[in-house]
Amino acid sequence: MHETDAARAVADAHRREWATVLAATVRVARDLDLAEECVQDAYVAALRTWTAEGVPANPGAWLVTTARRNVLDALRRAQVFRAKMPLLAVDDVAEVSLAGQSAFGDDLLSLIFMCCHPALRPEGQIALTLRLVCGVEAPDIAQAFLVAETTMRARITRAKKKIAAAHIPFRVPAEHELPERVDAVLTVIHLLFTTGHTAPSGDDLTRTDLAERAVGLARTLHSLVPDEREVRGLLALLLVNHARRTARTDATGRLLRLEEQDRSQWDREMIAEGHHLIVEALRGGTPGRFALQAAIAGLHATAPTYEDTDWNQVLVLYDELLKVWPSPVVALNRTVAVAMVDGPVAALREVERLERDEQLAGYHYVPAVKADLFRRLGCRDDAAAAYRTALDLADNEAERVFLADRLTEFTS
Repeated sequence: MHETDAARAVADAHRREWATVLAATVRVARDLDLAEECVQDAYVAALRTWTAEGVPANPGAWLVTTARRNVLDALRRAQVFRAKMPLLAVDDVAEVSLAGQSAFGDDLLSLIFMCCHPALRPEGQIALTLRLVCGVEAPDIAQAFLVAETTMRARITRAKKKIAAAHIPFRVPAEHELPERVDAVLTVIHLLFTTGHTAPSGDDLTRTDLAERAVGLARTLHSLVPDEREVRGLLALLLVNHARRTARTDATGRLLRLEEQDRSQWDREMIAEGHHLIVEALRGGTPGRFALQAAIAGLHATAPTYEDTDWNQVLVLYDELLKVWPSPVVALNRTVAVAMVDGPVAALREVERLERDEQLAGYHYVPAVKADLFRRLGCRDDAAAAYRTALDLADNEAERVFLADRLTEFTS
């Protein structure tokens, strides 16, 4: 096989299989640093071997087998082979599909719960899980948290050291331990989906593999704690948003705004499932942040047209969401509804107030929203300036093309 083809296959396996391979390797290594090192070595070996012998029928299984052999060699060198030997007597992964519901799915969830142990700081829990379990690069995690990359790398390092020092076990917690970890796990799965739904960087608008992995994890979590309202809310939110995946770009990959999307392409079965979960999540007291986000997404998904969206109700839900989750990003998203209900001038005042929030510094959606409001008001020069700022800050190529096209409207 040509080296370029092998490199492409390795890159694809890294994107699709990293989390599963790492989780399966941690199960036998019981050491995050050792497991991560052995998995990285397995990918290096894959490039060399696949170039010479071709890509195996099951790349993920090949990588798991190789990574576990690397663990065995490392443990033997460390003279702890005999003590660890029972951990290495595991399933023959060559016969196991890594893409479906299998023991490896349980490994992945176990790894998430380990990373979300209450002994870790919340920000460390989420950062570590996104990096190790989800394979999200540190710069993208930093962008999601609106912090510097160096800060994010330090959080990840501290969290890994804490897991080793506290001997945090690799397993799904017992039923009585679940409640104190569920919120962090929900946040991780949500951020994983967000990273896949609109990739922070790269050529494509979405990373479907990450989004679908998040949906699968949400389903697994829902099966563990089916009565948790926020788990229902998260699963509903992911389903309703993922239902629009094929309509978010045109045949050339150009980003389509919500009002431009062909709603006949939306997955109505997925939306119906999400709607049922939303109803259940909203029952029984004050809804949480994921249930409220799901309700907002549900209003968009069930409206026959963009114009038929119940914007007044969307705004009411955003007001409730800000009470339980006072996030500047939520406040920015709310301005879209403000523009539809109270007009672009009122929304522009809100955006200009949010511009002073240091957490949103460098967040390209702030000038992007501002530019759209100026466009609607007919302020061409101001719109062009805001589009330029957003373009300078955006890293996703599909979004950059969209912003550049908009900018051209005001400069040509």
